[in-house]
Amino acid sequence: MNRNIRTGALFLAAIAILGTASIMLNRKADAAAVMAPRFEVDPLWPKPLPNHWLMGQTIGVSVDSQDHVWVIHRGGSLEPGEQHAAASPQISQCCKAAPPILEFDKAGNLIASWGGPGKGYDWPDSNHGIFVDYKNNVWIGGNGRGPQNGKPGELNEDQVSGVKGRFADNMILKFTADGKFLMQIGKPFQSKGSNDIDNLRLPAKIYVDPKTDEAYVADGYGNHRVIVFDANTGKYKRHWGAYGHKPEDVDLGPYKPDAPPPQQFRNPVHCANLSVDNLLYVCDRVNDRLQVFHPDGTYVKEQFFEKETLGSGSAWDIAFSKDPQQKYIYLADGENDRVHIIDRQSLELLTTFGEGGRQPGEFYGVHSIETDSKGNIYTTETYRGQRVQKFVYKGLAPVTKKDQGVVWPASK
Repeated sequence: MNRNIRTGALFLAAIAILGTASIMLNRKADAAAVMAPRFEVDPLWPKPLPNHWLMGQTIGVSVDSQDHVWVIHRGGSLEPGEQHAAASPQISQCCKAAPPILEFDKAGNLIASWGGPGKGYDWPDSNHGIFVDYKNNVWIGGNGRGPQNGKPGELNEDQVSGVKGRFADNMILKFTADGKFLMQIGKPFQSKGSNDIDNLRLPAKIYVDPKTDEAYVADGYGNHRVIVFDANTGKYKRHWGAYGHKPEDVDLGPYKPDAPPPQQFRNPVHCANLSVDNLLYVCDRVNDRLQVFHPDGTYVKEQFFEKETLGSGSAWDIAFSKDPQQKYIYLADGENDRVHIIDRQSLELLTTFGEGGRQPGEFYGVHSIETDSKGNIYTTETYRGQRVQKFVYKGLAPVTKKDQGVVWPASK
């Protein structure tokens, strides 16, 4: 009897030791696991637009200090059948283009709308990109070439301009939050190329540094550079091309993944965003890479993402995570229809979410990306995607899949 009791006690002790060891190993494994932010799409955000309005190619998103979400779109890109309510005579009740600039509150209600041609400024032929600065001023660019050979300009993301031809949208515009015009830098059809300090050439996106009041411009669909202006006066400060070189307007030919890294940006230079530690991240879209610079244009490093991607490229736009160190970069990849989550220090791609398609959580030409103060992600889609989506931040989690697919809300 005693012998059996001792044997049983030893057996139970062994089980306890093994259980404790297993728990410790699991804890160590969890601690060693690669962590990344996790998201779920909110299929009910935003709420429907009023007035039978539709969005066209939706090619910019920004979030202001109140967590209001601003988007810019191209109403002129809508198909004729989407604009029957605006026809003369009116064909049907549905539908017509919304104003170009739309402001949504946190709940997804449309609370303001404005934009379009007006007195004292040149509205872009094809508006592109939006940024709301720390003073709540609204900045936009444009990538329209204007009429070509007697034909109207096209409104799409494929109009990579190369080095020759006429260029209409050579300017950026600054407005108040309610649409009052404040400043224009550049004039239509005046660009002399990538070393012209007075004009842009199809600028894609603007970022304003609140510490210095400098406006960084990703310039763009026609030029091959980043250019910096005083955000208050519009005075030129500096510019540079890939690797900090003087930009050149040379035809690099088609992108080849196995070729040496190109020494100039290809069109378009699609984003220029400044981090909390004063590093500028530039989207060299068709070259499938991010390049990193100091604010004075000194080159730091680069990384390629989905390097085999041809067509429109993989590096469309970025946003930073909202932790104090901005540990993560979210990269919108409009050719592969994904959002990549990247470790900002190492530039290692950790995981990816999204899939091509039209349902919530899928993408068709995911173009622009931004985060709010809670860490939620907002994306916009060009081509026939024509929408803005919200992805709710759900905290950090171990990376279990490199490609998560559609991040649908978990069942409750």
